[in-house]
Parts: sequence; C-alpha cells; structure tokens
Amino acid sequence: MPLAPTIVLVHGAFADASSWHPVIEHLLADGHRVYAPPVAGRSLTADADAVRAFVERIDGPVLLAGHSYGGAVITVAGTADNVIGLVYVSGYALEEGESLGQLQGGFPDSALAAHLVYTPAPAEPGTEPGTDVWVDTAAFPEIFAAGVEPRTARALAVSQRPLSAAAFGEPATVAAWKTRPGWGIVSAADHTINPEVERFGYRRAALRSIVEIDAPHLVMHTHPAEVAGVITGALTELS
Repeated sequence: MPLAPTIVLVHGAFADASSWHPVIEHLLADGHRVYAPPVAGRSLTADADAVRAFVERIDGPVLLAGHSYGGAVITVAGTADNVIGLVYVSGYALEEGESLGQLQGGFPDSALAAHLVYTPAPAEPGTEPGTDVWVDTAAFPEIFAAGVEPRTARALAVSQRPLSAAAFGEPATVAAWKTRPGWGIVSAADHTINPEVERFGYRRAALRSIVEIDAPHLVMHTHPAEVAGVITGALTELS
C-alpha cells in the first residue's frame, strides 16, 4: 500500500510552530500524520534548506503548508522530490529571483510596517553583527494577533521569534509553484501582510484554488477548521 501523504506545516516570522496548534488538533483528529518543524528565521535560503532536509527525511509524499514568511520558505523548499503540493496561508508566493521586500514594495504598507522594532543580532565569531526584526510587543496583539483571545495574544507577543532583516532582501532561488500544484488562503482582514500581496502572489502562481476568509493574519487561531479544511481538501484533490 502506498504511504498516505504527510502534512508539514511551516510557521512564519514573529512566531513558532505552536502558531499551528489549533489546526494541528483538527488534522490529528482526522487521522493525518502532521509535523511542524522549527524555522530559525536567519535567512530565506538557510530556512528553506532546513525545511527541505526535514521533508526529505520523511518516507512518502508530503504536502507543505506555509503561513506568512513560511509561504516564502515553502516556495523554495517545495522542490524536494517528495513534495506533492503547496498550501499558502496568509503567505508570500514569491517568484524566482524575488525577495519579500520586492513583492511587498509593489503594494501599500500594511499596519505592521509602523510597528517593527530593530535590534542588533548576535554575530558568529569572525562575522559582522546583523539586525533582528521584531513586532513591538504593545502593538502585537492588535496588529499581528488581531482577533485572537487577548490573553493568548499577549503571550504570543512576548514569546515571538525575530526574523533577520537580511531575509527581507534575499531573493528566492526557485519557485516551487511552477512545478507543484498549490492552494491559497487570503486573510481578508490581515493587518500584517496587505491582503493584496497575498492575492497577487496567488494569482501569479496560478494556484488551483484561492479561498478568501474574513480573518486576521493568524487565521490558524481564529478559523482553524477552515484552514484545516483547505489543507485536507488539497489532499483529496491530490489523491
């Protein structure tokens, strides 16, 4: 019997794998095999290489789902031989040679842009220090975690992971959506990524299905059943 596909969920910037927790509960309850590996947020290439290596260790086919910056990561990592499809969730579907900054630069800034904080990043011995980007913790609940239960939003604000500033300008080395079928969720009430950025990237990638949800950026928290439904719907089409 061929192995059933494994679902690998890739988190975005300013978050960790626990951002997928509500969706994971739905997927596990339906009997799916699910993994949510960590993403270091140091560089797009390094993050994609790490996810690709993780995927390649899995026996059988893999469906990759990426949220936010995780969409850029799966765009590059999704060329692994055992990846059968891509699901973008409030994410960046980059073109080959395009960076996050370039894609975002074609549209008005979201509310997030005015609430980013920049701090020196620890440097490896013999290297120049870089810059880490964070979301201001006071603005995080309203901007990044809008719609999430307030106590949870405050906890997410103080446990966020930074993204290296260099990752914003690093071009995607490949666009896996050119050789893999894809599905997309637009968070129509997103204050972190301009929803037009999501729509544009998805249309350009000619995704099989684009679902609009009247939801904030963390749609996995506010609408987990709908997100899980898009992912399992993609598996049904692929089967």
